Amino acid sequence: MNIVLPSPRPLSTRLPTAVAVLAFVLLAALAAVSLVAQVSGDRGIAPVASSSDIDVGGIEVDVHGDSAEEARANGWRQAQRIAWERLDGPSIPDSRLESLVAAIVVEEENIGPRRYIARLGVIFDRQRAGALLGASGSRSRSAPMLTLPVLISGGTETMFEVRNPWQRAWAEYQFGSSAIDYVRPSGSGGESLLLTYGQTGRRSRAWWNNILDQFGAADVVVPIANLRWQWPGGPVEGQFTARYGPDDRYLESFSMRADSAEDLPAMLNRAVARFDEIFAAALADGTLRPDPTLTLDNIEISPEIRALLEQARAAEAAEQAAAAGEGDTPVDTAQAGTETPQPVETAVAAASYPVQVATPDAVSFDGAISALRAVPGVSRVSITSTAIGGASVMSVTYAGDLSALAAALRQRGWAVNEGQGALGISR
Repeated sequence: MNIVLPSPRPLSTRLPTAVAVLAFVLLAALAAVSLVAQVSGDRGIAPVASSSDIDVGGIEVDVHGDSAEEARANGWRQAQRIAWERLDGPSIPDSRLESLVAAIVVEEENIGPRRYIARLGVIFDRQRAGALLGASGSRSRSAPMLTLPVLISGGTETMFEVRNPWQRAWAEYQFGSSAIDYVRPSGSGGESLLLTYGQTGRRSRAWWNNILDQFGAADVVVPIANLRWQWPGGPVEGQFTARYGPDDRYLESFSMRADSAEDLPAMLNRAVARFDEIFAAALADGTLRPDPTLTLDNIEISPEIRALLEQARAAEAAEQAAAAGEGDTPVDTAQAGTETPQPVETAVAAASYPVQVATPDAVSFDGAISALRAVPGVSRVSITSTAIGGASVMSVTYAGDLSALAAALRQRGWAVNEGQGALGISR
């Protein structure tokens, strides 16, 4: 009996298959590594905690003394007096003025044997100095503003993708006495993927609302720094532009120059202070205020429009009552005195339900968010996962049960699949 064994596959046919499998494994490993690399590493700079003390910076001093220590002490004493004058403080002796100072910030200094040249900042303790400064001791602040510092250098726009000196300047600046409530992201983790230069060009209120909700902000300010190097390590020319709002509106621009790379951090710190002045002035004249389209649930209606709406509703109710009166039939006198009890409305507890939405493109994603928020009874819509070209998952807070939410969505033209504690919807 002859047994015929299958001939082994030739090496020429097995080699391409092995190479293909190996290439697939390598590509999968590289994809996983690249995905981790996008959110790992030192990408963000944590902002310093803002103090409520009164900060006065940019004070230039040039003084002499019998020694370097005495010259420095004289410079600090002169900076304290200049800072107090800028705050319009009352005339007090130097001994009492020194007791109000919490810290001296050295922005730049040059110390000689008998001469001291520096640019200093003076921080006054608000509890001790506020009573003497009166209105200057306490200032009203703006609504929380999400701050997105954009650096343009070498034709590349960066924000939190890599650590850069412009982000560091905004993270380390002390905004305790500012009129603007800056919300400064650290840029760590997934924030480097969410907050990019491309986000400043978006106009979708649905996207902006989701981002602002994550950071507890009401609107956005975008300070842009465009740096041009004359040569590596040489002078740096900076063009700075202040923009704000979801429509990236222009506010003001200015220019600065640093003589060398060593002077760049000082120039950026001065630019941050200038931006703060620009935003504070815009707040004072009413330009910098939260965009009402970002909080659609909290739009204030003017009294005139509200009165017109009430008149229209009253007229419509009168017409309906008149139409109902014409069609009335005679009522039995025996039942005329019997009143039909009216149902009493009871408050329904709100609950959150997961809703899976088919989102083939970005337009349908934005439309789904807007449509869900427009459903009566829905108080909040938050995104759990985003899948453009697939199915995105959202958490919908609704005042009612799941069946009522499904019925409300069907009335608005959605195809609804009701599952156990969740819904799947599509157009």
